[in-house]
Amino acid sequence: MKKITLYTMKNCPHCKTAQQYLDKRNLPYRLCNVKTPSGQKELARLGYRAVPVLKIGDAILNGFSIKLFERILKSE
Repeated sequence: MKKITLYTMKNCPHCKTAQQYLDKRNLPYRLCNVKTPSGQKELARLGYRAVPVLKIGDAILNGFSIKLFERILKSE
């Protein structure tokens, strides 16, 4: 299984949708709050400024789309 990291912030409705989807599917993931200094640095290193961002293995998904997420998750 590919490692998943969800970059999020507290009041983002799209972030909540992504988190609820991952929880519903029982997919293990690491939550990274981009409002913390370390979270800001981590997101900046990826080259993004807006959330949600999902890192699935080595692939990056900016925003949340179930179809794109599933395609990335299943790809090798």
